[in-house]
Amino acid sequence: MGKIIFYEDKNFSGHYIECSSDCADMTCLLKRCNSIRVESGCFMIYEKPNYNGNQYCLRRGEYPDCHDWMGANDSVCSCHLIHMEPGSFNMRLYGRLEFGGKMMDLTDDCPNVMDRFHVNGIFSCKVTGGNWLFYEHPDYRGRMYLIQPGEYTRFSEWGGRSARVGSIRRILDY
Repeated sequence: MGKIIFYEDKNFSGHYIECSSDCADMTCLLKRCNSIRVESGCFMIYEKPNYNGNQYCLRRGEYPDCHDWMGANDSVCSCHLIHMEPGSFNMRLYGRLEFGGKMMDLTDDCPNVMDRFHVNGIFSCKVTGGNWLFYEHPDYRGRMYLIQPGEYTRFSEWGGRSARVGSIRRILDY
């Protein structure tokens, strides 16, 4: 169960809406979003409707300004509740499309994919446990992508513009 509150103005003021599940299009409910409070759970928020555009992972806490979640503007148009399942984190990464090329297993955070695996990109992956974030740059910086249990035959299936993955982090429930 999760609860997130989106406010039109900074510092949790102005018109607001509450969500406790996925919302594919908030554009008719909220003109802009300048602050967010996550009361419980973990959410991905998206700059465009239908879970498109830049995405940001928000855990329980307060975000009084869009810069606090690394947003470049006040556009939040959809959100996705990340369901946290207890258990282990397991992911298999591949150096080519459709599970080809070099195969690499991951069970913990990886601050630098190049240093650890000596590859220039992650082209496909299979996730058997846990929710993960792919970041474009090392040390958990840059554009991020939510990776949930399932199979991704190519980077475009997780929303990636390229196979560039600089770091990978588990989404922990705390």
